[in-house]
Amino acid sequence: MPSTAAPTELPDDIRQRTAPAWLVTLLVCAGQFLVVLDVSVVNVALPAMRGGLGLSELGLQWVVNAYVITFAGFMLLGGRAADIFGRKRIFVAGLVLFTIASLAGGLAQEAWQLVAARTVQGVGAAVLSPASLTILTTSFPVGHARTRAIATWTAVGAGGGAVGGLVGGVLTEYLSWRWVLLINVPVGALVLLGAALWLTESRRGAGRRLDIPGALLVTGGLALVAYGIVQTESKGWTAPAALLPMAAGLVVIAAFVAVEARTKAPLMPLKLFRIRSVSSANAAMVLAGAAMFSMWYFLSLYMQNVLGYTPLQAGLSFIPHSLSIVLGSKIAPRLMHRIGAKNLAITGALISAAGMVWQSRMSADGAYLTDILGPGVLMALGAGLMATPVASLGTSGADPSDQGLVSGLINTSRQMGGALGLSILSTVAASRIGS
Repeated sequence: MPSTAAPTELPDDIRQRTAPAWLVTLLVCAGQFLVVLDVSVVNVALPAMRGGLGLSELGLQWVVNAYVITFAGFMLLGGRAADIFGRKRIFVAGLVLFTIASLAGGLAQEAWQLVAARTVQGVGAAVLSPASLTILTTSFPVGHARTRAIATWTAVGAGGGAVGGLVGGVLTEYLSWRWVLLINVPVGALVLLGAALWLTESRRGAGRRLDIPGALLVTGGLALVAYGIVQTESKGWTAPAALLPMAAGLVVIAAFVAVEARTKAPLMPLKLFRIRSVSSANAAMVLAGAAMFSMWYFLSLYMQNVLGYTPLQAGLSFIPHSLSIVLGSKIAPRLMHRIGAKNLAITGALISAAGMVWQSRMSADGAYLTDILGPGVLMALGAGLMATPVASLGTSGADPSDQGLVSGLINTSRQMGGALGLSILSTVAASRIGS
């Protein structure tokens, strides 16, 4: 794998900024915090959403999956759009769409309205997220400064996912489940104002075109596969209602690959996967997303539906997880310097896997210390240690003009893994839960 410390020079129009580096980092990390927060913030509120809107079990999963799948499917398009039209412009556009969709979701009166709002939220997040990482990677030269910036971005994103349980618990307990979405409106407006005032425009992909058919194909394929997997929970693995959507999804994904191989301006240039660092980082992110997204989802339901926790108690129970994943992300740059990015990524994965093995022993009469706290801290710490070196390695081997695309690809892999992993594990869980 290429070294993350290899020197490089960035064009003056990208490196020069009217705002100090810390302010640029603060703004883009705040945007990333919002979109990652919304992956997990609804988990604690799911029982309240079910009661308020009459959601079925399938509907509950799609409150999560509608966001995650569109987030994954359109992130490549968002990354390329940032390269073509400008990082600031796309960051702001994604933030506007995300904020408006949050307002619509918070005001939803029917289950379908909530799922539709979550779908649009996912599109906004897919536009915003890769632009936020690209602004950082093009603002700092490769080396310690960029590694530290990526570590901050990773820590904020990881913290957003981890602290979502606490935020969702507090808002649901003292206000309403609607506020897990409405809270994005004032925060989004504040970040939007700061971005408009302080971020400076930059782009490197002039003359390229957006591959909209590719984005529609990959999103549709993922949605069909996820829907088919979810159907197996009630219909069984051999039922046509499950097999047909999965088969159709695989055909659509195959069509996406064929289109990408032939189009002049592909959404996902297949040549990128010839770069070992890019292909390895994305494989790691698929597995990490499947594990961590499912962990937040199932722990939230386990604490409330099995152990009888209130939303606030469930949220407070996630505080050690949040601190652990942020700690892992923040100490990762120092450890990368000592043992190398690849070794640190492997170490983090092993620590997280050990926590998951421990977690697998939980039962219906489990206790917080042994079934939630202990394994959860290991899983979160390992994930934090792994995320920074994987992101750093994945972006270090790409051309500067493809930074937005590769940033989107890494995030797409994590979200794709989360969506498909949650669908598969929900089906497995349903088959293991007694009446």
